[in-house]
Amino acid sequence: MHLGRFRIGMRTLKTAIAVMICILLFHFTNRGEPLIAALAAVFSLRQDLTTTVSFGKSRILGNSLGGAFAIFYFFVKQFFHEDFLLEVFLLPLLVALLIIVSDGINNNAGIISAIATMLLITLSVSRNESIYFALQRVIDTFIGTFVAIALNFLIRPPEHEKASEIKEDLVVLQRKEQKLQQMLAKVQDEIADQQEEKNKP
Repeated sequence: MHLGRFRIGMRTLKTAIAVMICILLFHFTNRGEPLIAALAAVFSLRQDLTTTVSFGKSRILGNSLGGAFAIFYFFVKQFFHEDFLLEVFLLPLLVALLIIVSDGINNNAGIISAIATMLLITLSVSRNESIYFALQRVIDTFIGTFVAIALNFLIRPPEHEKASEIKEDLVVLQRKEQKLQQMLAKVQDEIADQQEEKNKP
C-alpha cells in the first residue's frame, strides 16, 4: 500500500505485530521488560518465510554465540568485580572474538546479531544481577526470534508484493555489484601502476 512517497509493506506490518506480540507476551507472563525480545524479533524478521528460514539458522547461531559470550562475561565480572575496566577492555575483545569465531565457522550473516545479542545483554543487566538473570536475557532473544519466524509462517505476503520486494532486492544487489566492479577495477589499476613502476629502469 502506498501513501504518496511512503510505502506500507507486509514486512513493516509484521515487524510492528512482532513487537506487539513480544510486549503482550511479556506482560501477561510477568516476564519483565520485553526490550531484548522485541529487538531480536526486529533483527530476525524478513519479508517471507523462505528468506527467514535461510537467515534463521545464522541468526539463531549468532544469538547462541552472543548469549554464550555474554554469560562468559558475567562469570568474569563476578570474579573481578571491576565493571568499568571490563566494559572498556573485555567487551571490545569479546566483540573481536565473536567476529573471528563467526567468520571461522562461516556464519558471517550472523555476526551482527551475535554482537547485538551480547552487547544488549551485557550492557543492560545491572551490576547486582546474577548469571541466571543473564541467561534469562539469552532466552529473551530466542523468544523474539521465534516470534518473527512464527509470524512469517502464519502471515504470507501477497504474490504481487513478494515480486515487488524481489525486484527491490535485485536493484540493491545490482548496485552492490556495480560498486564491487568499480573497486575491482581500481585495484587492478593500482596493480598495473605498481607493475609499471617496477618495470621502469
